Amino acid sequence: MESYSIIKERRKVLRLTQQKLADLSGVSLRTIKLVETEKGNPSMNILSKICNVLELELLIQLKSKKNQDKRLIPKTK
Repeated sequence: MESYSIIKERRKVLRLTQQKLADLSGVSLRTIKLVETEKGNPSMNILSKICNVLELELLIQLKSKKNQDKRLIPKTK
């Protein structure tokens, strides 16, 4: 699984609590916690919602039908 540590780092830079990120993204607090501790495998839809709030860009490289490489990078303006 791809490292989602950037989500936690970016959330802290923006001074958001996990609960605030959950509220703003429409994702459950439990899901935010699972993603940040890398214990979950979030869908593209979930990652997209989180990335929108954190102003991160989600890049997807399709390797095969079962194995997708998900990358998170800061959005450029």
